[in-house]
Amino acid sequence: MAAPLPADDSAAAAELERLATEIAHHNRLYHTDDAPEISDADYDALMRRNTAVEAAFPHLVRADSPSVKVGAAPAGHLAKVAHARPMFSLDNAFDDDEVRDFVGRVRRFLNLPDGEPVMLTAEPKIDGLSCSLRYENGKLVQALTRGDGQVGEDVTANVRTISDIPDKLPASAPAVFEVRGEIYMEKAAFAALNARLLAEAEASEKEARQFANPRNAAAGSLRQKDASVTASRPLAFFAWGWGDASDLPGDTQSAVIATIRDWGFPVTRQFQPGGDLDQALATYQAIEAERADLPFDIDGVVYKVDRLDWQARLGFVGRAPRWGLAHKFPAERAQTTLNDIEIQVGRTGKLTPVAKLEPVTVGGVVVRNATLHNADEIARLGVRPGDRVVLQRAGDVIPQIVENLTRDEDRPAWTFPARCPQCDSEAVAEEGEVDVRCTGGLICPAQRLERLKHFVSRGALDIDGLGEKTLVEFLDLGWIREPADIFRLAAHREDLVGREGWQAKSVDALIAAIEARRAPDAARLLFGLGIRHVGAITARDLMKMFVELPALRHAAEAAQAGDAEAAERFALIDGVGPVVVEALGDFFHEPHNQQVWDDLLAQVSPPPFVVETRESRVSGKTIVFTGSLETMSRDEAKAQAETLGARVAGSVSAKTDLVVAGPGAGSKLKKAAELEIEVIDEAGWAAIVAAAG
Repeated sequence: MAAPLPADDSAAAAELERLATEIAHHNRLYHTDDAPEISDADYDALMRRNTAVEAAFPHLVRADSPSVKVGAAPAGHLAKVAHARPMFSLDNAFDDDEVRDFVGRVRRFLNLPDGEPVMLTAEPKIDGLSCSLRYENGKLVQALTRGDGQVGEDVTANVRTISDIPDKLPASAPAVFEVRGEIYMEKAAFAALNARLLAEAEASEKEARQFANPRNAAAGSLRQKDASVTASRPLAFFAWGWGDASDLPGDTQSAVIATIRDWGFPVTRQFQPGGDLDQALATYQAIEAERADLPFDIDGVVYKVDRLDWQARLGFVGRAPRWGLAHKFPAERAQTTLNDIEIQVGRTGKLTPVAKLEPVTVGGVVVRNATLHNADEIARLGVRPGDRVVLQRAGDVIPQIVENLTRDEDRPAWTFPARCPQCDSEAVAEEGEVDVRCTGGLICPAQRLERLKHFVSRGALDIDGLGEKTLVEFLDLGWIREPADIFRLAAHREDLVGREGWQAKSVDALIAAIEARRAPDAARLLFGLGIRHVGAITARDLMKMFVELPALRHAAEAAQAGDAEAAERFALIDGVGPVVVEALGDFFHEPHNQQVWDDLLAQVSPPPFVVETRESRVSGKTIVFTGSLETMSRDEAKAQAETLGARVAGSVSAKTDLVVAGPGAGSKLKKAAELEIEVIDEAGWAAIVAAAG
């Protein structure tokens, strides 16, 4: 059953903000990092929820709504190039009725008479990396990935190594023509590549880097800096469409695809030229039936209106064409036995239960483990070791348990641990959250390396020479376990000199860099401890109020104990709410953290925190930033305001003196107009900063 829609505008706006952030995160993992952490089905559920809330609250659709964005902005070493025509994605259907609704919408939009059929092409939806190949005067001049739909990555040199892709088109081809399709890797080629990578790693005694699935292998292989590496990978290509074109060799989708095939591009043999709705659904059933036997991964069937004049009339809505639809396959399932439930502790302290399964093959992959997400999911499924469960690999990415077939058998319930299995610290869930986290922080072995990396990072203590490799070396030697140990490394000077990679000069340089941080900035030190919800800006805001670290600890402990006066001091800090106060209280409540804190402050002496300010026209004023800032981050703008002696607030009120509004400013700008508050743009703000010197 679908969750009920939000009750009012406030709840809807909050949910749309959460969905936009979460979907953007998963877009980046899938399209840019090639490392998805949720299944296609879970991602589709997020998108469908976003669509449902937007439909109920159309006046709250955000400028960064996932419904109007495609993929993720390209990132990394490859050049970024704008597409001549955007590479849009397709809306999804999950059953036959939704496909019938799609055809009905096409008929209504075109106002077709009852007897006129809507002819559709149908073809497998290849699970690979979309690519646009631009030919000018018959020669391949550019190849771009989809990217965010507007801007892609230039992979021309790498694409030239793929034998499926012609360097030239026939003389009869249009002067400009972009062939679009999917770069993929066959299942057998993927298995062979992983075996080769493993053998090479073993031969060189290095850690093996293997790909999770053929889609990730194809994307990672195409994005190589060195085209010779791409050439060594077994990549293939299927054409499914086109982009920019000076002319089209046909007036239907079928005719143009047939011509593209004649030019030498592979087109799937399952491609079904224009047929009616029943024929399209029959093609879906036929392709689904042979899915497991296909040499490449697919996750559905794509339908497109065949007539190009109708496509032109239908156009696009948001990020998707009205004339195309992806009919997704249901997740593949299998039964197996749950042998055990183990707890994994992540680098942020999150405790994740993992099902240890009797090995079973699902979708051609042997599955031994599945995530159980959290305590609520375990309770929902009622799973215990020994249960017979139904497993699926939704979207062929992350295995998950969807049903417990033996939940009625008389066995004790499995209890989620109240203490961290790695360090025995308390494991708690914050109010309103389902995730349980270890409170051990720096003393927890599962978190220690990442926490120490954060402690010495540029935004925290910024200790030059203490990179990840060095930290790992010192951890393995037993020289450091917590931050205070860093300031005792000088005692190991003689042991360190002469170790591989270390000379007296480099050792002394490291010790000098550490000694230079004996009197660190208090806000940076606080941020470096990695207390949950205490980022760099929040740390500065806290220190502006409490000035010295012992005073902050005393106030946090008092507030947790119910001291109203201490709680009120936190409430006066803009951006610091009950969640931050609770996180501080939990940190100082844990004895291990108390020991880490006391030991660290015995090694360092941070001076009282002072924010240096300059006189300006906004000194003593309250400022609100709203909308998108294009030349700086919101954190940088806030830091500038503080330097000029101003206070930054999160909302507009009668106490606000100035609003700086960028593109996309909404309700805050409207409220400022109602209260007759001065509003300037980003350029005006830059002028104020410049005038203050």
